[in-house]
Amino acid sequence: MTLTRSMARLTAGLAGAALLSASLSAQARELSVSTVLSDAFPWGQAAEKWAELVEERSGGELTLRVYPNSQLVSGDQTREFSAMRSGLIDAAVGSTINWSPQVPELNLFSLPFFIPDEAAVDAVTGGEAGELVFAAIESRGVMPLAWGENGFRQVSNSRGAISQPGDLDGLKIRVVGSPLFQDTFSALGADPTQMSWTDAQPALTTGAVDGQENPLSVFDVARIDQVGQVHLTLWNYMNDPLIFAVNQQVWQSLDEEQQELLRETAIEAGEWEIAMTREEESERLSAIQERGVTVTELTDEQYQAFVEATQSVYEKWAPRIGEDVVNAAQSAIDAR
Repeated sequence: MTLTRSMARLTAGLAGAALLSASLSAQARELSVSTVLSDAFPWGQAAEKWAELVEERSGGELTLRVYPNSQLVSGDQTREFSAMRSGLIDAAVGSTINWSPQVPELNLFSLPFFIPDEAAVDAVTGGEAGELVFAAIESRGVMPLAWGENGFRQVSNSRGAISQPGDLDGLKIRVVGSPLFQDTFSALGADPTQMSWTDAQPALTTGAVDGQENPLSVFDVARIDQVGQVHLTLWNYMNDPLIFAVNQQVWQSLDEEQQELLRETAIEAGEWEIAMTREEESERLSAIQERGVTVTELTDEQYQAFVEATQSVYEKWAPRIGEDVVNAAQSAIDAR
C-alpha cells in the first residue's frame, strides 16, 4: 500500500509539473522587433540590448525577437511604421527619418541645420517638443516608449572636399525616401537620388551616385570609404533620433506590469545606446581618417552659409511639421 501511495504521489507530482510547464509556456509571449541595421551598428545593438533586458527581467515570460536589415518589410525601411501600425510588426527601434512620411512631425529632426549639437538634441527630445512628437506618433496607432540615437548625419563624396554650398553643385547624392531630403539637397544645387541603403552601396561602387549622407557610425562600420567615398564633411546638418515603439493593439493587450517592463527597458536601452554612440564618435573619426579619408570641418562662417542656403527649405517645411512643434523645439534649443 505504501509503495502504491508513493507511486500515486509521484505520478500526481509529475502531472502537476507538466501542467505548470504547459501553463507557463502558454503565458510566454514573443514580440517581433524590426530594425533597419544589424547589431554590427549601434542601432541594431540598441534593439538587441532591449531584447536582452526584457528577457532577463521578465524571466522569459516576455521576449523580443529582433529582425534586422528591414527584413520584415522586404528591405523597404520607409514601410516600417505602416507595418507596425497595421500589426504586421509588433515593435520597432526605428528612425525618425524612415517614419516621417507617416508622421510629419518627425521631420522636425530633418530640418536642415536646425539642431546644431548634442545638447540641442537632448533639449528637444527631453522637452515639450519631444512630448508633442510622441503624442503625434501615439495618435497614429503606435505607442512610443523611449529615444535612442542614430546620430548627426555627415556628407561624403568621391569628387572633392565640400566646404561651401557651391561644392555640391551637380553632385548626385544618395538620399533616403523623404521629400525633405530632396528639397534640402536641391536647394544646395545637388542632384538628390532616392534609393534604399541596400541599393546605395552598389551605386556608390559603380559611380552611379557621387556621394551619400549618414552618421559616422554607418560610414565607419559599412566601410563606405572602400566604395570611393574619400571626402567627408562634418556639417551636422541634421540629427536622426531613434524611437523604441510598440503597436498600440499589442500594447493594450499587455498587462500593466508588462507595459512598465517594456517602457523601463526601452528607456534603459536607449540611454545606453545614446551614451555608447557619442563616446565612440571620436574613435570612429580617427579610424576613418587613418584609412585615408579627407575630413573637412566647417568654420562658423561656413556653417552659416549652409544655413542661409537652405532657409527656403525651413520656411516650406516648418508649417508642415507644425508651428507648435517647431517653436517648442526652437525654445528648447535657445535655452539649452
